[in-house]
Amino acid sequence: MLKQLSAQDAQFLYTQTANNLTHIMGVYIYDPSTAPGGFVRFKDIIRHVESRVHTSPLFKRRLHRLPFDLDHPYWVEDEHFDIEAHMSHARLPEPGDWRQFCIAVARWFSKPMDMNRPLWDIYIIEGLDRIPGIPKGSFAMLHRVHHAAVDGASGAHAFIAMSDIDAKGTPAIPEPPPVEDLGRAPSSAETVTRAWSASMQSPVKFMNALLKVSPAIVASARKSMADGGMTAGVPETRFNVPVGPHKMFDATTVALSDVAEIRRKVPGATVNDVVLTTVGGALRKYLAKHKELPKESVVAVAPINLRGKDGKGGGKASTPGNQVSAMSVPIRTDIADPLERLAAVRDYTVEAKEAKAGVSARIMTDLSQHIPGATMAAVARILTSERFAVRGTNLFISNVPGAQVPLYLAGAQLVQQHGMAPLANNMGLFIATPSYNGRIAFSIICERAIMPDIAFFRECIDESFADLMAATPKPAKAPAKPEAATAKPKAAAKPAAKPAAKAKPAPKPATKVRAKPVAKGNATGKNPKKQK
Repeated sequence: MLKQLSAQDAQFLYTQTANNLTHIMGVYIYDPSTAPGGFVRFKDIIRHVESRVHTSPLFKRRLHRLPFDLDHPYWVEDEHFDIEAHMSHARLPEPGDWRQFCIAVARWFSKPMDMNRPLWDIYIIEGLDRIPGIPKGSFAMLHRVHHAAVDGASGAHAFIAMSDIDAKGTPAIPEPPPVEDLGRAPSSAETVTRAWSASMQSPVKFMNALLKVSPAIVASARKSMADGGMTAGVPETRFNVPVGPHKMFDATTVALSDVAEIRRKVPGATVNDVVLTTVGGALRKYLAKHKELPKESVVAVAPINLRGKDGKGGGKASTPGNQVSAMSVPIRTDIADPLERLAAVRDYTVEAKEAKAGVSARIMTDLSQHIPGATMAAVARILTSERFAVRGTNLFISNVPGAQVPLYLAGAQLVQQHGMAPLANNMGLFIATPSYNGRIAFSIICERAIMPDIAFFRECIDESFADLMAATPKPAKAPAKPEAATAKPKAAAKPAAKPAAKAKPAPKPATKVRAKPVAKGNATGKNPKKQK
């Protein structure tokens, strides 16, 4: 059965350029000492991955694009699938330390993928013995997947399906869903007919969708104009520039138990709030060091997973594709006190979750899926180009929860996990924060010209998190004392004067004089209630 890309999936194809590659990448470091014999060979990894390609449709399907992007592409079965064409390996050059590892990771991430094959590949790196905290003999697996095929949640699910829960090879997901039968590529006549039909139906479907969401769009437009437009509240920073092809990578990890300790200091704060606050404090330190700290708060975009539990909402995580919304969050770089910053972030996210502050990405997706492919491709390329890209945010922060139990690959235990995602013009910084087995990583993706001192920014993240750990909540204000207890004693009242002697009654007049009746109110006869 033919399966077509959704509008949200296709946009990652339309916006890809030589400088802005739109794939994502997981960085996984394994300790092979847990494997049988204490080591893992490259061919063992190939054999293991080959045994799991049935766990997700993304492994064997490739794109079938139409000429001039007349309509969104289709997924078709790759008739020439060869797993070894998707896997390669190398050894880290000397000195083989953390800096060399980060350079190797960034270089692989900066290379374009082969778009004529299934949109994934794996690169194994050996020789990590000089990296502090990494067991001797460890290797890294760099797993790239194009963003048109997965989002954060579906990509994490595909990785877990490829993993084991013990060194014996017990699959982490016992019964993966059956892989869909995509069949052959559509003929030219079929694609033209489908594209023509979609183009003819698009105006009607678009108007129907527009009528459903028009109140939300009008309200959002009014709010945007009242606030000063799309760039209102988003300061101009070094990250709001065109992005080049040379990416940078660095990372640090913290314990989830420490994150939980921090969020308990501010009632109602979440793990995501702590992540946003940590990055806010790090950017405050980094930009202040470069004398570039804006008076207004730096603004981040944070994704929201639309997939509900048990497949409700946007669909199951096992289904490849993109099902995300997003919200913009000021990460309060304008607040020096770490706990006050966390409280401010918490207050904002409570109101902004699920894009309640404006038109959500779900609404825009409902509209965009009815726009013809050629039109959407052209508009997407224009709106993300160097010249027309809007400064709607300063950076992107993605928090994707992962497995909290040890995972294995060919018997080797996963000891660290990081994530990388694409940048965009006017958004030259991405912080990915995947969690795994009791720890959460702050993975930094930037461009060399924007952040040449990326290691210093990583140190700023460490310092910002340490500030939150060391901060002490201010004691709650004691309730106000009763006024009687705090008021100064009043001076004793003077004794009341003695009552005057009883006056003698006046003599009665000889004749009674009847007084004229007066209107109820006052002596003037006017009712005060009617006076202005």
